[in-house]
Amino acid sequence: MATARDIMTRGCECVGEQETLVDTARKMRDLDVGALPICGEDNRLKGIVTDRDIVVRCLAEGTDPTRLTAGQLAQGAGDLIWVDADASVDEVEQTLAQNQIRRVPVLENRQLVGIIAQADVARQLPQQDTGQVVGAISQR
Repeated sequence: MATARDIMTRGCECVGEQETLVDTARKMRDLDVGALPICGEDNRLKGIVTDRDIVVRCLAEGTDPTRLTAGQLAQGAGDLIWVDADASVDEVEQTLAQNQIRRVPVLENRQLVGIIAQADVARQLPQQDTGQVVGAISQR
């Protein structure tokens, strides 16, 4: 049975919790990604920031993205959702669907080791099941 470790993107880069959202957006652009894990000075996962978060929770609210940090954006965002590297792909799928999220960080021994996107899960499924999974994750 495939695990999170088998389907995750390894070596994902973090954005520091003190980095501004402008710097975060530039890093997303440079890496061609739509989300970045937020890591603290202790190298522990503090959250995840998406391009949509920057638009909806910063720009649309009239907040200055040169002053708001990734860590400030992560505060109050709710409980941190992640999966263990040894979680089954079914567990990953359930985590994404139950929390209505499209990406989830992967931890091993409390350290970030990768990230899984909805597309990573979909690639592991038979073609006829892919639409159901994407639909379950995208209900909101």
